[in-house]
Amino acid sequence: MREYPYPSKSEVRWVSPEWLDENMDDVRIIDAQPNVHDYIMGHIPGAVYMNEGLLRAARRRQPASFVPAESIEAVFRSIGISGDMPVVVYSGPGVYSKCTAGLGDGLEQTMVAYALVRFGHRMVHILDGGIEGWMESGRKLTKEFPDAQESGFRAEIRREHFVEMEELKSMMGRDDVIIFDARPTPSYEGQAMWIKPGHIPGAHSLPWRRLMTEKNSRLLRDDEELRSLVSGFDLEGKRIIVYCGTGREATNEYLFFRYYLGHPDVRIYEGSFTEWSSYPENPTVTGPNPR
Repeated sequence: MREYPYPSKSEVRWVSPEWLDENMDDVRIIDAQPNVHDYIMGHIPGAVYMNEGLLRAARRRQPASFVPAESIEAVFRSIGISGDMPVVVYSGPGVYSKCTAGLGDGLEQTMVAYALVRFGHRMVHILDGGIEGWMESGRKLTKEFPDAQESGFRAEIRREHFVEMEELKSMMGRDDVIIFDARPTPSYEGQAMWIKPGHIPGAHSLPWRRLMTEKNSRLLRDDEELRSLVSGFDLEGKRIIVYCGTGREATNEYLFFRYYLGHPDVRIYEGSFTEWSSYPENPTVTGPNPR
């Protein structure tokens, strides 16, 4: 069984299929596969389905902001999430929906896991390797649906997990702040889908996919590889801020820095490049260098 380095009291933990198999009766399992038909075709026994699309909606001039606490509270209650029971989140490649760009990329499980802690849950587990890891370990899927009893979960927005645009502006250029862009390298360096090219000034490129194995975008690389990946950055005593396109890719790196590495001061810029680039006065930088 793989060992993970974080403290036992960490709010977010990565767990193995063996761990989940041994603790299934004591956790609520969330299946975050891209499409409900993927869930219907097969899911881990006891898992309830939740689509990550429920987490965000348009707000003011931004197309994908987290919904209000009262909205997600209703969702979490309906699938039986409670504050006193650990949650395990997993996803899969999306056999039914894999022909659709952006689905089944592995980020569903980090999006849901981040949303859980953002809205107040403090015992969140991510199944390392997702549904593929479960099956490769010789464990079976089911087509039976569990009975999701409604809970009394109370959502609260925990602002210590994120920064907004004006807060980010006040921190830029400080020696005690380091910013990471989790998008693919071509998006970081040049023109992608956004109205402006490049990246936020001062941001370092760290594509989220590098944290995961080549074969499985839901499976973390081994500990030595992960630490080597960030060893070239001076993180000591610094606040880490991560962002991406819409805040989705950045959830993977946010959870990694804060809970896997245990860095004490990490924030996610949820508006990310979509919000930043929508303001004409906000500068961007093209090319491979931060500035």
